Amino acid sequence: MTAAERLEVPTADGSSLRADFFAAEGPGPHPGVVVLHESFGLNDDIRRIAARFAEAGYCALAPDLYSHGTRIACLSRVLLDMMSGRMAREIADIHAAREALAAREELDSGRIAIAGFCQGGGFALIAGARPGFSAAAVNYGMVPSERSVLEGMCPVVASYGGRDRIVGRKMAERLERHLNELGVAHEIKTYEGAGHSFFSKVDGWQGWLARVPTGMAVGYDEQAAEDGWKRMLAFFERHVR
Repeated sequence: MTAAERLEVPTADGSSLRADFFAAEGPGPHPGVVVLHESFGLNDDIRRIAARFAEAGYCALAPDLYSHGTRIACLSRVLLDMMSGRMAREIADIHAAREALAAREELDSGRIAIAGFCQGGGFALIAGARPGFSAAAVNYGMVPSERSVLEGMCPVVASYGGRDRIVGRKMAERLERHLNELGVAHEIKTYEGAGHSFFSKVDGWQGWLARVPTGMAVGYDEQAAEDGWKRMLAFFERHVR
């Protein structure tokens, strides 16, 4: 895996976020991507995904959204904000990460995407409605019921699992409806045989928790993950590179 550089990202309130930066090889300027973690936080699996973007030619920055304050307080606040729809602080933190990425000398600041997974997919969708991102990859993320929240949205590539009864087909169809009505370029696919978090390869207590049977049918699915990866890169090739 590409080695990460640990960064401290300044935030609007004078605090900071920890983030891992993965550099693309070769001469720049390179396009970039902000990679947003699942509810498990910034773990080795998200680092694996960020490193894979770097190997594909994108400088990748993976911020730890649970590092803006004490970890327990941050984790609780972020989860509550996600469930309630009040995400102003998290979206500000994500854009602070985008600004830190854009400031890197090896980056082309006009070519930055955002990619989120699970909780991060929902955040990527909201953050992508503000200026600064050329495209958003939304992987099994929640979709707001109000279309107006997505006004100004950048182009979107999205993936959902058909076996996920919570954040699956229903969210994919809602997102398709919103983006059609807003006239936003998009590509959305539901993988019938996959459940939630089909990109994720987690072990330890996170892997154990992911295997607990739920209506989300959580679990890695290689076929869906590899196809979703190819679709993300192809979409970014058109809208970012």
